Amino acid sequence: MRTFRRICIYCGSHKGLDPHFAEVARAVGEHLARSNIGLVYGGGKVGLMGEIADAALRAGGQVFGVIPEKLRDVEVGHDGLTELFVVDSMHARKMMMAQLSDAFIALPGGFGTLEELFEATTWLQLGYHRKPVGLLNAGGYYDHLLAFLDHAAQQGLVLAEHRPLMLSAPDIVGLLEMMAHVEIPHFYLGHAPPRL
Repeated sequence: MRTFRRICIYCGSHKGLDPHFAEVARAVGEHLARSNIGLVYGGGKVGLMGEIADAALRAGGQVFGVIPEKLRDVEVGHDGLTELFVVDSMHARKMMMAQLSDAFIALPGGFGTLEELFEATTWLQLGYHRKPVGLLNAGGYYDHLLAFLDHAAQQGLVLAEHRPLMLSAPDIVGLLEMMAHVEIPHFYLGHAPPRL
């Protein structure tokens, strides 16, 4: 069973229309703090990003934000964090978030959240890291995405052995349990490159 010192959370810079999403973000922040797991996230103080960071801080947790200089004003960089890293690009942001973290979880979010989630999963598929990736499927937000991934696997464009790489659960306790126990195979040691 693996343990987590810090987990990277991807989530929206908006709260969305369903108040349940903000409730979930706050619950995740509190749970991570009480479990002594540091939060790594995009560094903003608005939307679901702000909700999870503030909740973790209120519960006494450590929160590390990573934000590009260009987005510091747009996403309103959070100035109350354990540490806020300001970097020069989105690429640098994602790389630093990955380096600081032992696992990746996506809460509800938009294009940016999805892009980060799929990049982390692709890196795992290619063997660039061996850190678990999970979807917190709050209120069924990701039901259609999960159905699409199953469809892609049925069509042979996501290989059957890769489909389980993206774990999912409706709550943080169940998801962390799955991520702590998942067995991650060693991919592509002496094998042909994967289909992307």
